[in-house]
Amino acid sequence: MPVEPVDPFAEAARLARKQGIPVHLVDMHLEEAYPAFQDPVPDTAAVHTLGARAFYEAFLAMMKAGRIDPHPLDIRREQAMTSRLQALVAKHDHVLFIAGMMHCRGVLDGLDRPQATPMDTLKPTPVQLFHLHPDCLDEVMTSFPFLSAVYETRRSGLPPEPDPDRFTVRRGFHIGGRPFRLLQKDGPVHDEKRALEGSLARVARRASRDGVDRAGPDVPLDRNRAHLHFVNEAVRHYREETGEAVRSWQKQVFWKFVRNYAFVEGRLLPDYYHLLCGARNCVDDTFCFSMLRLGCFYPWQKEAAGAPTLRISGEEVWLGTRKLTLRRWLPGKKRARPGVSLLRRRTPEAFPGEWAAAFDGTALCSYPPEDRVVEAYGERLRKDWHRKLSDEPPLTEPFLCSLQEGIDMRETLRRWPEGRIHIRVRQERRGDAGSVVVIFEEDEGDTAYPYRMTWHGEHDQESDMAFYASAPESHIVGPGICRCVYGGFLMSYPPRRLFDVWRDPDYRVFGRKSEVLLAAALEYSVERRVVYVASRPPRSFMRTLAERLQRQIVYLPMASLSPARRRTLRVFHILSGHDKREIAGRYILE
Repeated sequence: MPVEPVDPFAEAARLARKQGIPVHLVDMHLEEAYPAFQDPVPDTAAVHTLGARAFYEAFLAMMKAGRIDPHPLDIRREQAMTSRLQALVAKHDHVLFIAGMMHCRGVLDGLDRPQATPMDTLKPTPVQLFHLHPDCLDEVMTSFPFLSAVYETRRSGLPPEPDPDRFTVRRGFHIGGRPFRLLQKDGPVHDEKRALEGSLARVARRASRDGVDRAGPDVPLDRNRAHLHFVNEAVRHYREETGEAVRSWQKQVFWKFVRNYAFVEGRLLPDYYHLLCGARNCVDDTFCFSMLRLGCFYPWQKEAAGAPTLRISGEEVWLGTRKLTLRRWLPGKKRARPGVSLLRRRTPEAFPGEWAAAFDGTALCSYPPEDRVVEAYGERLRKDWHRKLSDEPPLTEPFLCSLQEGIDMRETLRRWPEGRIHIRVRQERRGDAGSVVVIFEEDEGDTAYPYRMTWHGEHDQESDMAFYASAPESHIVGPGICRCVYGGFLMSYPPRRLFDVWRDPDYRVFGRKSEVLLAAALEYSVERRVVYVASRPPRSFMRTLAERLQRQIVYLPMASLSPARRRTLRVFHILSGHDKREIAGRYILE
């Protein structure tokens, strides 16, 4: 039996202890096992809208209709409650009786009749108190830990408004005297616990039913508003870690999904499982992990306590538990990890700055599983570029001797005064492309993606790559392992031919990083065609340059890449030394 703050009996005992009122337990100790019921009652969120009286009357109507059947042991329990309650009423002027709705009517009706003394067992079953381990909270608590923490925080008054930009879950570090761009001194500080505490304080301030920042015994917690601001905080943490924003259409689909999921299961508001499923299915697994980490936050639960600490799973406490699987960014062989919690994969730092000290800025290399994903997609674009040109307008020419692809009626009618028939011309779209340029986002001010690098393929199956990305020191995920986000990259095959394009004086005339990559792709490509994927087509100047170099730019809109594909391609990791590849898998799972 979990004892938690949001339980009504726990709250009643806490209030009585605070005000010096004695507490008496009047229920009967049963030797038989009393089952756990899932009565078909409305969601308790309706109490704040309907009122307690209307909610209870609806429950009584369901009982009279026979939709809720009492247990045979309930008669003995209610008689024992009534007998002990009569003894308390005889001693005290005022008695507050708290019980489940199932038993209230039976106990109150029996107060006017004398009751027999309850026959409890002489030797009751021993009861032991355990302290729940923090890793078990999300599986065992009836309300997920963060929502209980919001309630607990509001119980003692509103906390001060924290600065959302002061602390961040994104780990960064400073590298003094090394060839990396330093973080700003007044920038956000990585402190995951403080960042989660700030999110808790913000949600607690905004979870009032009337939307006003106030708390107290007379201001109930609105679960609907708490869910809204809880999701908003998870969105902010997701943006800090990945650099990706949750789009408005994704939020709309998310809320529609969790609402319908809750309705299917007979609830007015979604529970924790519904929210996690919506985050995974409507955005991605990384957003689901951000929500899971925030939802499991309960700052007061420690590993050590006066009572014995107990590690227990939800399956050992509740019936009908459901599992949720989060997959890593990159596909890989599934490995059994017994006894390892989802949120505690990484080995923590032995001391602050340990991970940053392992990043010395020399012998930089990539993470092979990510290389394989990027190389496979680049190879696909080089060979199948013509399949993505469905939106390209067809070529037409006057009819001479062959109908080719048939008569173009629209062009023929448009040029009817010329007195000639126009036909569609078959476009030659065969052959492979040479270089591939993918521009996810332009960086006009050189602020979002300041890091520029060129590295060569390590074997014949890898291409040379030049890219601009986010600063590696802004997000460290392990010892000598930094997480970056591509702004754009160039892939040139065969390998070991690409000079450092960022230091090449021939490309200084180009003001945009995307144009530097495209110019290098045109010059280093061994094939006539160069694939260019971006949100906007290249300028006419770049097409003129391509003609001079006897090259052709094949433009593919960025919309041709699915959002999931873009997220997979954009994220990569820089390792400080090949020895980090052996341990990188422990820190790049999230």
